[in-house]
Amino acid sequence: MRNVKPVKVGECVLDGKHIYIQSMLNVRSDDIEGNVRQAVELEKAGCEIIRTAIPDMEAVKLIPAIKNAVKIPLVADIHFDYRLALESAHAGVDKIRINPGNIGGNDRVKQVADVCRKKNIPIRIGVNSGSLEKEILEKYGSPTPEALVESAMRHASLLEQFDFDDIVISIKSSDVNKMIKSYRLVSERCNYPLHLGVTEAGTERMGIIKSAVGIGSLLCDGIGETIRVSLTDDPVKEIAGARDILKAIGKYRGVRLVSCPTCGRTRIDLVKVANEIEKAVAGMDKDITVAVMGCAVNGPGEAREADIGIAGGNGCAVIFRKDGTQRKIKEEEIVGELLSEIDRL
Repeated sequence: MRNVKPVKVGECVLDGKHIYIQSMLNVRSDDIEGNVRQAVELEKAGCEIIRTAIPDMEAVKLIPAIKNAVKIPLVADIHFDYRLALESAHAGVDKIRINPGNIGGNDRVKQVADVCRKKNIPIRIGVNSGSLEKEILEKYGSPTPEALVESAMRHASLLEQFDFDDIVISIKSSDVNKMIKSYRLVSERCNYPLHLGVTEAGTERMGIIKSAVGIGSLLCDGIGETIRVSLTDDPVKEIAGARDILKAIGKYRGVRLVSCPTCGRTRIDLVKVANEIEKAVAGMDKDITVAVMGCAVNGPGEAREADIGIAGGNGCAVIFRKDGTQRKIKEEEIVGELLSEIDRL
């Protein structure tokens, strides 16, 4: 387990004790009302840190509008223009995402570091394959993990020389293997909190798969303090994807569903039952495991660690509990009876 330097983003403390779910608003930056509406939707969905693009001075108006509408921290995503970072800090943003090496000379870096230090605003350094410095690309020949890490540490050193170390680092790639290797390398080079993500992961299906492999592998290694599942889709789906990744590795409180893939022994519509149960328990704040099994072969035996579950029969099912109690029900009663039992847990 890494010894992470704690960095505070609003009321969130990035210290390795909790994995924070992030997302980014994708409404046009000149649509304040639309951005506020989406921020509220993301907060309701379980997003814990929101990022918004600040491409120009007009977009700085988003910061107070969003902060007045939600309680979770807001990150300003800024590229190249240090003045946008300064104005965002004065507008009350909770974190700034900017690469110090891309905003000009040391005087500009110092101005950003000074105002962020004064206002206790951390800075996230975000490096990806398309942002590497020319000389680093020439040195390594391509955006290798070593090149990405060298770039990230170079940006961090620019802030460190001005006594600023409230730093979060992300090193993203659309290549899952490269992303994993990069984060493993940087985790050995520094103790700053790391924001994990597979950038440009794609549409919902492949984006979640790639994110689960990349983010999940690193979290299982004890690497990562915040995560974003990056999808070409509604960002609310990013929250669901991130939550499911955390559930899969035991890092999120909620109902865990175990269900068998079915086979020729199955005599009930288990696919329908499993989907209905999954949808019904998605938002439940219960730290339990629910098993939906097709028959007695894969029923109470294989699912013995479940708190509660069903094993299908011929047009019927058995509800079983971890305490050993069982009772038989009709097929049409499965979903309702199982949900009632879950409510009583």
